[in-house]
Amino acid sequence: MLNLVLFGPPGAGKGTQSENLINHYQLVHVSTGDIFRAHIKNQTPLGQQVSQILADGKLVTDDITIAMLEEEVKQNPQAKGFIFDGFPRTVPQAEALDALLATKNEKIDAVIALDVTQEELTRRIAERHKITNRPDDNADKLVKRIEEYFTKTILVLPYYEAQGKLDKVNGIGEIDRIFADLCKVVDGI
Repeated sequence: MLNLVLFGPPGAGKGTQSENLINHYQLVHVSTGDIFRAHIKNQTPLGQQVSQILADGKLVTDDITIAMLEEEVKQNPQAKGFIFDGFPRTVPQAEALDALLATKNEKIDAVIALDVTQEELTRRIAERHKITNRPDDNADKLVKRIEEYFTKTILVLPYYEAQGKLDKVNGIGEIDRIFADLCKVVDGI
C-alpha cells in the first residue's frame, strides 16, 4: 500500500496534483476540505459545527478531523493506498494518523510539500474564486488561512523530516512539470 501526504498552503495546487497522483497510482483521495464541504452541504450537525469554525477562519479541531478521517479510511478497505490532502495540519494530527495507519500495519510512505510563493498563492486563489466562487477563497479568509498555515501547519514538516519522509517540490510552473517532479519522488520510495 502506498500512503502519501501532499502538503502545502492554500492555493499551492494540492487538489490538482492529488487528482493526477490518484489517477496515476490508483490511490484513494482523502481530502479533509472535501469531507468538510460535503458535511456542510448536507447540513449535518458536524457540518454546521465545521461551517462556523471555517467561517471564523480557524482550523477544525483535531478530534473532529481525526474521527472523520478514520471513517473515510474505513470506507475504503480495498484501497491500494491513500493520498491525504489537507491533513495532517498539526503534529498531534500527524501522530494520530501514524497511530491509525499502524492499526492496519501501514505507514505514511512520503510527505511531499509543494513550495509556492505567497504572491503566487494569492493570484491562484483569486482566480479559483472567480471560477468556483468557493466561500473560503475571499480575501479576508485567505489571509487567515495562509497565516494559519505559515504559523501552525508548517510545524508538521519537521515531524516528518525527522522520520526521513519529507520531500519538497517546486509548486510553481507548468502542471505537467510539477506532476513529473512529484512522480520522481513517489517512484523513488
